[in-house]
Amino acid sequence: MTERKCIGCGNIKNRDEMIKITKEHKANNLVINGNSTIFGRSAYLCYNKSCIENAFKKKRLQKVLKTPVPEELKGKIINEL
Repeated sequence: MTERKCIGCGNIKNRDEMIKITKEHKANNLVINGNSTIFGRSAYLCYNKSCIENAFKKKRLQKVLKTPVPEELKGKIINEL
């Protein structure tokens, strides 16, 4: 069981209980809940709207992934809920 920290609230949970956002290494695409074979920098969020809002409002997602994150991605992540 692998645990990860939510960048929205800071809680530590099982990786399977979280939304994974990965920036692919070669293509620099942002992938939501990609499989573990995608190589790149990843961030994790709880399945919680307030965590998603915090990550975007405080630009935590941008800092962790080290890339600009479009606002449309927030809508896509919220749709994953």
